[in-house]
Amino acid sequence: MQQIKIEKLLINYKTLEKFKYFKEYGNQELSMLDDLQDNIVENDADSPFYGIYYGDNLVARMSLYKVKKRYDAYFEPPQDYLTLWKLEVLPSYRGKGYGKALVDFAKSYNVPIKTNPRINSHGFWEKMNFQKAHYDMERDLGENPLIWMPEGVKEQESH
Repeated sequence: MQQIKIEKLLINYKTLEKFKYFKEYGNQELSMLDDLQDNIVENDADSPFYGIYYGDNLVARMSLYKVKKRYDAYFEPPQDYLTLWKLEVLPSYRGKGYGKALVDFAKSYNVPIKTNPRINSHGFWEKMNFQKAHYDMERDLGENPLIWMPEGVKEQESH
């Protein structure tokens, strides 16, 4: 299999056009179009968006946001961590390792990761060694976050 290359996506109108292909089947929460329009600066180098191209087609993408240690309500010891959002692989490119490559890229920062999985995606996240965070009603506000922890990190105990 060919080497999968993860690229930081520039925030520009060309990227915005490619994101339109990901706005599939009414899954509004997957659409990064609003995020992109809110942050549009031609070729903004500090983009939170990452993707995988197959030829000229953007076939997989995610966004990664760094959360500062002072806001860490998940991990022990408290530390900066990543929130992985909107991971999506276009339907005809699924099962080829692109989703795993994006998650492995996020893990390569060697800091904890939190994600809020889409419906019916728990099997994928379990394969990626994510686990359910112990639910805390105040912190999680109806979400069911999954977390991944590098060696030496454990989940914070609920208060």
